[in-house]
Amino acid sequence: MANYTSLFTGMPDEVQPSQAEPAKAAVYRILLVDDEPNVLKALQRVFRQENYEIVLAGNGPDAIDLLRKDVFHLMISDYMMPGMTGAQVLKQAKAIQPDMIRIMLTGHADTGAVMGAINEGAVYKFILKPWNDDDLRVTMAIALEQFDLIQKNRALQKENSKKSIEISALAKMAVTNRSQLAIMLNKRGLLNSQQVQELHRLQQTHKEPIIKLLLERDWIPEKTLRDILRQDFLVEEVALGEFQIDPAIAALIPQSFCERQWVVPLKQEGRRLMLAVADPMDSGLVDDLRFVSGLEIQAVMADVASIKAKIAEVYGREEQPSFEDLETLVSSVDPYEGIEVVIDEEEDQRSLEELLRGTEEPPAIRLVNAIILEAIRLGASDIHIHPRTKSVVVRLRIDGVLADKIHIPHQIYASLVSRLKVMSELDISERRRPQDGRITVKTPLRIVDLRISTLPTINGEKVVMRILDRNSAVKSIEGLGFSPADLKKVLNMVDKPQGIILTTGPTGSGKTTTLYGLLQHNADPGKNYVTIEDPVEYYLDMAGQVLIKEKIGLTFPVVLRSILRQDPDVVLLGEIRDLETAEVAFHAALTGHLVYSTLHTNSAVATIARLFDLGLKPYVVATALEGIIAQRLVRRICDDCSEPVTPAPELLARLGPLFEPGKVKVSRGRGCTKCHNTGYRGRLGIYEVLVPDENMSHLIASGASILEMTKMARQIGTTPMIEDAREKVNAGLTTLEEVLRVLGPQR
Repeated sequence: MANYTSLFTGMPDEVQPSQAEPAKAAVYRILLVDDEPNVLKALQRVFRQENYEIVLAGNGPDAIDLLRKDVFHLMISDYMMPGMTGAQVLKQAKAIQPDMIRIMLTGHADTGAVMGAINEGAVYKFILKPWNDDDLRVTMAIALEQFDLIQKNRALQKENSKKSIEISALAKMAVTNRSQLAIMLNKRGLLNSQQVQELHRLQQTHKEPIIKLLLERDWIPEKTLRDILRQDFLVEEVALGEFQIDPAIAALIPQSFCERQWVVPLKQEGRRLMLAVADPMDSGLVDDLRFVSGLEIQAVMADVASIKAKIAEVYGREEQPSFEDLETLVSSVDPYEGIEVVIDEEEDQRSLEELLRGTEEPPAIRLVNAIILEAIRLGASDIHIHPRTKSVVVRLRIDGVLADKIHIPHQIYASLVSRLKVMSELDISERRRPQDGRITVKTPLRIVDLRISTLPTINGEKVVMRILDRNSAVKSIEGLGFSPADLKKVLNMVDKPQGIILTTGPTGSGKTTTLYGLLQHNADPGKNYVTIEDPVEYYLDMAGQVLIKEKIGLTFPVVLRSILRQDPDVVLLGEIRDLETAEVAFHAALTGHLVYSTLHTNSAVATIARLFDLGLKPYVVATALEGIIAQRLVRRICDDCSEPVTPAPELLARLGPLFEPGKVKVSRGRGCTKCHNTGYRGRLGIYEVLVPDENMSHLIASGASILEMTKMARQIGTTPMIEDAREKVNAGLTTLEEVLRVLGPQR
């Protein structure tokens, strides 16, 4: 009976472990070269405890003679020697024994010559006199480890070459001729019966795949074949250029097998291996691959040219690399690993392979970094990358106003967008639908979160990035800009033990900043604070902050119901968007919790109408509502260049009767370096604070009209935003132009 032990032990049948001789410890031969005998003796003493065979040479020519006669593992040579310098000796030594490790020992200050020798590859390392014995021993040990690694690498290369021949022979036998490709084409009238018979006869004779024989004879174009397989048989086709293949995945299928059968492994998910094949109808091939890899096979289709190119990229060319010099080939981590793109047959623009390759080009990377850093430096809240007809403009929203900052050519726009998509883990292949993503960027200044949104336009994808500074400080209530009367109302609101307080206004009006100021005003370690946001704009250690993720079902109402079982005292709800969220929030306010939240409305009274419109019952709103803060943000006049001016009469007229000539003191910013010549630096809020009393609550509970509630709000002392804006203009904090821009013309 045959002995199969060698299949498991790797030894010949006649040599078993018990018979194998123990391996002998390797003895390294070291050649020391120096014209000073005392130095040679000192070097010998350094290595007297080591298992080295030391050979000495007093000059360069003697060392060269020794190298021609015997093999050495490592050589140490002095630099300053008569006749031949150390650099010359080591250069000749490299030519004689290229595998030997070469070290230069020098006390001479001619670093140019020393570095020249290193750059030529003649020297592994140089050591200065006087040396440290321990350092020298460690250097020697590391260098000899490098020598062993190179030898093992070469042995593995030889073994791989031998195995490749064996696997190639195995691959020839592995073709089982179970492809239905020829029969399928015959049924569609693309091949006649004689051609099918000829293909099968050639396949039996040459042991070649059917698809290879078919394409060699050019009986049918490959594009026609791919169209049939994709459209009629729904075979998935992929772009191999978009796959970054892990070497461990590539090792599952031998290179010779891939080259002969036109297959390439792509990725592994659990026990399933995705492979690109040229002939997805070859069931025998799939069975062979399942046997070879030991995994379930998911076969996808790719064209032959792409498969050959990917095989060459993953496995390399036939010639073996040279290891004459001591250079360790280290593969760096690919930041784009895991990105794969399915070909969209309707897309006829720039190829995805070019786009992905473009994201690795330095111009795209540098441009993205420059845009983000410039936006952070200027204090922008949003970045708009807007493609236009002739160019692409980068616009920054600074203090609430967009300004064109950078114009870039269309040639690098696709690479720029692809780079941003890769960074935010968006689908690089999808260019026809909006997408949302996130990036966390660590700059030399601070860490910021970027919320990415893409929108397809007729000129290309428009990208908008909202900048969220993790480390931005929460402003106090006193620093938000409330008037003394409104500040008193707000301080009374936040002292309430339960109820709901709402801030309202359009996007970017500072609602969340106000809520965090209210939340932190009476922060007490004895209370449990929880926030629910999308996204989290401020980071508070004292609060449990929850980030909404709607893609996985983590929505506002779901989280809000869950945190009510977490025994919260104060809840900050990022936004009330629908009836379900509103009902849970007002229920929490009625059951002993203090709730802060936001709504998108134009005024305080309009907020009540909006709650009714959502479907809340009037008596619930009247009972739970403790206060409403409607607000806008206007740009603040720069303190360093502020100056009084005479207002234009037509501007005062547009702002209504509150801004009569002679009753308003107007200032503006002249423009200076500190405000980048804009005249503005920073922003401040203008507010309308509504605190319902008993009469107002009665109107709300009875479902009164907006007109009735507006009159009541005036009676209880609610100051409209336009009046608050006038006071801030009189105080020299903002301009008439800003009030008109934010609030619009007044009646």
